[in-house]
Amino acid sequence: MNPIRLCVPLALVAALFFNPSAAFAADTTKGNAAYVKHGCWACHGFVGQGGAAGPKLAPDPKPYEVFSVFIRHSAGPMPPYTETILSNADLGDIYAYLKSIPKGADYKSIPQLN
Repeated sequence: MNPIRLCVPLALVAALFFNPSAAFAADTTKGNAAYVKHGCWACHGFVGQGGAAGPKLAPDPKPYEVFSVFIRHSAGPMPPYTETILSNADLGDIYAYLKSIPKGADYKSIPQLN
């Protein structure tokens, strides 16, 4: 079995037990600043809408535990962001920022589209 495939579920379990409240003590303003500082916007857009290089992150991001494990252990085109690059506090703040992004207007409520 691929060692990375084994490590990701184990990291998810560890994140659930050892850091369950990191996203709840977070600051959306700091999260916006960290999102820009760490270059997340370059692939995911300034409001997490997604782009040519990265998927949509907001509104309604994945649960924090899934989000954090993926960020730390990504093996795809996105490089992993270890704690030395992106602190747990910054990660929680970025998640809070993404959670704070409101859903766009329903297209039915936009007169030009009806």
